[in-house]
Order: sequence, then C-alpha cells, then structure tokens
Amino acid sequence: MQTVSQSYQNAAAPVRADIEAEHERVLQHLATPGSWYSGAERLAIAEAAREARTCTLCRDRKAALSPTSVQGRHDHSGHLPDVVVEAVHRMVTDPDRLGESWFRSLLDKGLSPGRYVEIVGIMAHTVSLDTFARAMGVAPLPLPQPADGGPSGYAPACAAPGPGWVPTIAKDKAAGPEADLYAEMLGANIQRALTLVPNEMRSWFQLVGVQYLPQAWMRDFAREFRAITHAQIEFLAARVSALNRCIY
Repeated sequence: MQTVSQSYQNAAAPVRADIEAEHERVLQHLATPGSWYSGAERLAIAEAAREARTCTLCRDRKAALSPTSVQGRHDHSGHLPDVVVEAVHRMVTDPDRLGESWFRSLLDKGLSPGRYVEIVGIMAHTVSLDTFARAMGVAPLPLPQPADGGPSGYAPACAAPGPGWVPTIAKDKAAGPEADLYAEMLGANIQRALTLVPNEMRSWFQLVGVQYLPQAWMRDFAREFRAITHAQIEFLAARVSALNRCIY
C-alpha cells in the first residue's frame, strides 16, 4: 500500500516529517481493535465518514430548515448498522444541529454511550486526515488493512455521568490505568469528551499536538514553535470554528 510520504509527494506545500509519521500512526490506530469495535468495523466507520460527504439524504437534510423533516436512507456501503451510519453521517455533515434528543434516539436504537464515543473518535481522526489532504490538494490517504482481534470491551471504572451526554473522567478522578490521561492538560471539557474510551482520547490529543501544538507549547508565549505565531494560529482556529458553527 502507498505510504503517507508517497501520498504527500505532490502536496501543494511541503509536509513536515512529524506530520507524515503521525498520520501513518493514525491510520494504524484506525485499523486496530478498540474498546467496542474491531479493526474492520473501525475502518468501516472511517469509510462511512468519507461516504457522508456525497450522501443524498445528508445533503437534503442539510438544506432543510429541520433535518428531521427529511426522511430517507443514507447512502453507504452496507457494512455497518443503520444506527451507526446515522451517527457518523450526521456528525460529519450537520454537527451544529445535533441535540440531546438525537443522541437519545441513537441509544433507543441500541447504540451504547461507549460505542457512541468511539464513533466520535474514529470520525474525528478521519475527518482531520481528510481535511488535511484536501488542503494539500491530494487524495485522501488509503485506509490500511484491519488488524486482527476483537474489541476489548474496556470501560474505565473512574468514568461518571456528565457534564455532557455521556460519562467522562474528570481530571481529579483520573486514576489507575487512566492516571496518565491529563498529562500537562487543564482538564477542560473538550479534553474530557472522549475519556469514556481512553485510547481514543490519548490518540486524538497526540494528533492535536502534532497538527496544532503540544499542551506544553500552547501557553508558552515567550517562544514561537511553528512557522506562524500563536496569535496567527488562534486567529485561524477561531475563524474555522466560526465557519463550522462550533459552539465550543
């Protein structure tokens, strides 16, 4: 299979070696069994995140005043249950209009909070890589072959309800196997979001550290670590968040 370095050879701008290495790691992370999904299922979820971009139902719902006013079936490969496809497609194409009633409807259809969080993590990793590829003017990275094995079924004992829709691990409650979760982090809600599936949280913030800034660099305003300044980075982040109607 083509390597990440080969995929980025014709990119619109030079790609740092640490980004290439990190994207290679993320591909293997997607292919590795998680807490609630096998490697093959995780890759199918990543593929569903890509399919959402051309889904007719998602397009029609996005254009409607209310997404619930448009009924139909998502365009997808058929490798996943409908409830998983609904979760992935809505997260990718219409995230700013998702509400707790929608989340509860997924639970009513058999999706557990742990599975939901793992889907969020897989979707976020995939969209991040695909957005980078699109910005660089290259095709999305080919997905690897799945690793053998089944999901672990691991649920952290220190997770507790709230403050959002799913249980999370607060910084002062992170203990045992999860004692490392908040290394150098403040424990903000955005950092808590994926903690019900700890390896998704760990992997996500490793990717954030390479593509954005590591935690230790974020508040070190005496030095600049990238080709653009802290202020320029935050201006771009704020603009992208506004365009995506990101509440956070």
